[in-house]
Amino acid sequence: MRIRGLVGHALCSASLIAMGSALAFATAAHAETIDIGIGTQDTTTNTVTGGIIIKQLGLLDKYLPHTGKYKDVTYNVTWQNATSGPPITNGMIAGNLQIGMMGDYPLLVNGATGHATNNDTELVAVLAYNALGGGNGVVVPKDSPYYDLTDLKGKRVSVPFGSAAHGMLLAALQSRKLPSDYFALANQSPEVGSTSIQEKRVDAHADFVPFAELLPYRGYARKIFDGVETGQPTFHGVVVRKDFGQKYPEIVTAYIRALMEANDWVRKNPALASEKIQSWTNVDKEVAYIFLGPNGIDTLDPTIKPRWIAALKTDYAVLKKLNMVKDLDIDTWVNDSFVRAAFKESGRNYDAQLASFANYQIQGKDTVCNVPVSDPSQAGQIWLKGGDVLPFSSAACTLEGVNQYRAQGKKVDAVYLMDKSLDLKVFADDAFYTLGGGNAAAPEVEPFLLKRDAEASAQKSGAKVVSYTQALDAFGSGGK
Repeated sequence: MRIRGLVGHALCSASLIAMGSALAFATAAHAETIDIGIGTQDTTTNTVTGGIIIKQLGLLDKYLPHTGKYKDVTYNVTWQNATSGPPITNGMIAGNLQIGMMGDYPLLVNGATGHATNNDTELVAVLAYNALGGGNGVVVPKDSPYYDLTDLKGKRVSVPFGSAAHGMLLAALQSRKLPSDYFALANQSPEVGSTSIQEKRVDAHADFVPFAELLPYRGYARKIFDGVETGQPTFHGVVVRKDFGQKYPEIVTAYIRALMEANDWVRKNPALASEKIQSWTNVDKEVAYIFLGPNGIDTLDPTIKPRWIAALKTDYAVLKKLNMVKDLDIDTWVNDSFVRAAFKESGRNYDAQLASFANYQIQGKDTVCNVPVSDPSQAGQIWLKGGDVLPFSSAACTLEGVNQYRAQGKKVDAVYLMDKSLDLKVFADDAFYTLGGGNAAAPEVEPFLLKRDAEASAQKSGAKVVSYTQALDAFGSGGK
């Protein structure tokens, strides 16, 4: 009896082991590997929170689901960097990328192309925006005689075809009732266009963020047109393949939660974030800061506002008029369910953020004029070399601060002011100034990005237009 029991026990154990092995084999056989290809634009500053920052800080891993149907899943996340939107669209249509990011005009082409090829995509979140079109711009060589788009009739102008900047250029021509062949237009990537400007092989180059600020900051270009002049909102957004979002909605929501944390990380310490962005992308930290710092050109906000949908419809009409886009029903292409879910999971109020257009602002104590910064729209900042970014209450106090720090032997990395006409953050040494008022010891000074805006203001007020160096001279020792 005992032998039989032992044998029975052994057989039972063997059966259990065999069953366990079979179960393990079955589980392994059914374990799923999910490919998540993400198309990024690392050097496009207002997409960094959707790409390079998530990647470098490991934020996606933090939010990817590992319970329920994802319990035994293996994630294969790949990051593919591009310099503009069209290559990302190609990757999504080919099925190599499931998530992509690009500007407004490329987004429309992405949606239309996907629909035409049965590879539908959806717009699921926004990365960063400027409500009036800032970020895109046109630059000319530093010593160019041209100061306005109308000066460029028949001239050599390059732009990345299919980009947000290309769309801005087309919209600007249409708004001025100028023909689409007003320029001798050439297709050049940001890198090639930058070299062409530096070597004066083109008369002007139109580009998206950060190049219209980056090239002037590096000293060989001057901006003559800013997208704000179109009055048309511009933004970069996130698209996903529709089939991927339907099959794995929790993954799309996880990605947007990672994006939201990346936004918070930038706002918490924008100077540090800008330094990290420089180390990851080679975009100068001072340029990253002008976009993403307080009062920056771009606002980080993932909500899909009705104004952006209306802007997309206007942009679509621009492209459709030129027969540059296929059919697209924008209302059905936009899907805010994922970003709403991300807000809910994060304990945030989506509808409240949807209604807000506020950016975080310059604040603190102006140590030169000894007053608090009470009006951020008049404020300035100085980034000391190897030091902090310091706030100032006005353009005059900022310029006086530059002179004081230089007199102390301190070097300045960048000086930021707010443009009086366009309400954009600008580099002080690229701006034009009006000097006026009856008090020569304390003149009234106003900064302008564009020379024509400074001249128009001076004509009204009786002030004179001066350079950065001349403006500094009016507030102390001056000099650059």
